[in-house]
Amino acid sequence: MQSAVLSHPAVRPFAHPNDLDRKRIERSLQARKRYRYVTPQVVTTVGGYRIESPCCSRNIDKDGGVVDVALLLHDADSAKWELFRKDHKTGLWQLDTTHERLPSALERLNVDPERTFWQ
Repeated sequence: MQSAVLSHPAVRPFAHPNDLDRKRIERSLQARKRYRYVTPQVVTTVGGYRIESPCCSRNIDKDGGVVDVALLLHDADSAKWELFRKDHKTGLWQLDTTHERLPSALERLNVDPERTFWQ
């Protein structure tokens, strides 16, 4: 019997992004409390999803262009979701909260009590 030798190291595939969770996020955004008159887009990125939306308030983009709203990343090691908000002045993502499950991260994003996502 011959033994098999792996010629390259095994790499665990990313569980995210995937179409099922992208659709779950899109459906969840319909329940948001702020800027209900715009249509946000869920864009896949390595390890998660980025949410972008037209800027109707003109607070971030005076021309009403598309701006980043949130970044959802799944940490495969901890199996937790990290929800980031965009600091539009610096152009950097800032960790907002960490969640055990995707629905709780989406609830935080949709309620947005401090208006840190939907600006």
